[in-house]
Amino acid sequence: MVAKHIQRLLTEKSKTHQAELQRLGKNAQDEPLSPNVLLLKQTRQIVAMTTLLQNPSTDEVDFIFYFDRLSTLLVETAMDNTHFQEAKILTPQGYEYSGLLPVGEVSAVCILRAGSAMETGLKRVIPDCQTGRLLIKTNYRTGEPELHYRKLPQNIAMHDGILLLDPQMSSGGAALMAVRVLVDHGVPEEKIVFVTYFAGKMGLNRLLKVFPSIKVVASKVIDDYEERWIEKRYFGC
Repeated sequence: MVAKHIQRLLTEKSKTHQAELQRLGKNAQDEPLSPNVLLLKQTRQIVAMTTLLQNPSTDEVDFIFYFDRLSTLLVETAMDNTHFQEAKILTPQGYEYSGLLPVGEVSAVCILRAGSAMETGLKRVIPDCQTGRLLIKTNYRTGEPELHYRKLPQNIAMHDGILLLDPQMSSGGAALMAVRVLVDHGVPEEKIVFVTYFAGKMGLNRLLKVFPSIKVVASKVIDDYEERWIEKRYFGC
């Protein structure tokens, strides 16, 4: 009796969750992107790297090299959306220079396993960055994202910026859950920057509709529900 009751509640919750995702998807399809979605300027260099990354004949060594380069650019762009303060320094030539210095600590959280592919780029920009992990898997019976593992940096709610890393986002289910985990651990929305390589428009609009204060840095907007492939190419399996 108890088991059947629990199963019925879970089924009802699953149907409610799926209906809400479908509603968000329908509402998001025709909406323009939020101003909080920051796309890399498609320079000739970035277009060339994207061409190489999407070419199936690009060998593994070159794929990793160019993906790491692009990850570095994405993280650098994300860092522009963290906090800085004005500072004056004295140069070796004795001149006073008015510039900026970062405020507080910036940490990162990788959505496994694909998010780990962006860590080389992350470490090039922030060598001593504290990094956490979230493992979110889709339940193929219900279609819901499920949290299987969580390890967050210490005192993450006190950090001045959190980069959430996942190189590919389509429907936005995993991203929604990942941001929810951070918010539930006391991280203010406005301190979160979601960093991705490819993102579906529907997923972007879903994410920003639920969490309008976060920022998203992406290289390119792609078709919704494109199959994940980046981690397979990067890790070779």
